[in-house]
Amino acid sequence: MARPTSRRRTETSAKKGKEPVMKETDVLLFTGELADLLEAGMTLGQALGALANQGDEGSAQRLVCKDLTDRIVNGEAFSEAVRHHPKTFQPLYGNMIKAGESSGAMIEVLRRLVDHYERNDNIRSKVKGALIYPCIVLSLGVVGVIGALVWIIPLFEKVFASMGGSLPLPTRILIGMSDAVIGYGWLMALGVFGIVVWFRKWVATPSGRIKFDGWKLKVPLIKNIVANGIYASLAFTLKTLLSNGVNVLNALRIAEETCGNAVIGAALSNARKRVTDGTSISGPLAQSGAFPRMMTDMLAVGERAGNMTASLEHIGMRYEKDMNRSIAAFTTALEPILIVGVAVVLGFVVLAILMAVFGMVNAIG
Repeated sequence: MARPTSRRRTETSAKKGKEPVMKETDVLLFTGELADLLEAGMTLGQALGALANQGDEGSAQRLVCKDLTDRIVNGEAFSEAVRHHPKTFQPLYGNMIKAGESSGAMIEVLRRLVDHYERNDNIRSKVKGALIYPCIVLSLGVVGVIGALVWIIPLFEKVFASMGGSLPLPTRILIGMSDAVIGYGWLMALGVFGIVVWFRKWVATPSGRIKFDGWKLKVPLIKNIVANGIYASLAFTLKTLLSNGVNVLNALRIAEETCGNAVIGAALSNARKRVTDGTSISGPLAQSGAFPRMMTDMLAVGERAGNMTASLEHIGMRYEKDMNRSIAAFTTALEPILIVGVAVVLGFVVLAILMAVFGMVNAIG
């Protein structure tokens, strides 16, 4: 009778749309602390109960841990309990826990999950860190140009108008841009907002996601960062799953759901359909054309040697190093590009103003 009560409570919470969701960093800390408590001799229910008492009242961790504790007490397996929180625990998490339950090595599995989350978080942090700098610089540049067009250029326009005479073409272009921003700036902002909303909705569609993710794998400068990060994360994910007893087909399915790129996910899906014997995956991955030849060749060597997890470890380390080199090259090449771009914009503004000033001085002389 207790299990239906727990299920009814979960269904009621889902209907209210208040499912608690833990951040990935919180899941990482939760997993590490759970492993520590189990290693200290606590039962799973006691450890989850202790974690449910941490954090602020009503926080996501307390709510999730409380629900997990109730489900464990009511007789559910831990692997089934975490699947009731799909927004918090990825499919990889539940499958790893299930493997730990079957093998009796729960603490070791939790430690491997911690390593996996830390490694993936490190890869994502490096990729995001490489892209944050240009975004900040471009944003500041746009704000600076808009500020000049709205407040500075109108002051010079009044001076030029009071002095009379014709203005050079660059000056007229600059004044026209200033008048357009002042007169129709709200309409431009509304248009930009509409484009952003439309873009987000388009990316949420299957076709839009495929095109956008494919674009990220082709754009110069960032394609190597994104691709190498995906290959490294994919290799480490497969290695973690296979080393814990998850079969190849399930490992490919989980990797497809967690790779974070629709193009790579589609290639994994097609490869999974071609895997008929459940052991060899290098051939189907190579046939997809979405993976570099070096990656599939290294995987094939591991399959022939009967040590695929070791090959996946080497693949992950190799592409993580390639990603670090790509990030260094990206930041090195980006700095002069941004400097030249800013210099061109500022040079045009200064040139337009100086040409008008010199023209007025010559006319007065």
